[in-house]
Amino acid sequence: MKNLSSLISGLIFGIGLLLAGMANPAKVLGFLDLAGIWDPSLALVMGGAIAVGLIAFTLAKRRSYSLLQVRMQLPNSRVIDQPLVVGALLFGIGWGMAGVCPGPAIVAMGAGAPQALIFVAAMMTGMLAFELRKSHTQRKRAVHA
Repeated sequence: MKNLSSLISGLIFGIGLLLAGMANPAKVLGFLDLAGIWDPSLALVMGGAIAVGLIAFTLAKRRSYSLLQVRMQLPNSRVIDQPLVVGALLFGIGWGMAGVCPGPAIVAMGAGAPQALIFVAAMMTGMLAFELRKSHTQRKRAVHA
């Protein structure tokens, strides 16, 4: 049941991204180009997503388990540290350069867009580099402890 729920949720999310134009880099770059011919239509999509997320997270905070009886694991850190800032900057730069972020990139890759394949490969490489750096740092700390 959990896998079916995940599949259905992913399909709805992907279809929503396609319908909203979030998987179209030209549309996203038009939204990000405030100095040029700005396309504000994605602001409505983002505003709707924020509203739905706000309601969902407000309800989720009141629960210990999901509707499928999976333990809720919501983030609780409010620390703004260097990894968060650097990660946010890299995400924003990548989004501005490619015109796509991870969710829409995976949807576009599934739709056969070759540039999405390159983006997802670069994203996976970045994730692997992060994990390697993290494990290296943890090993160094363990040796010096």
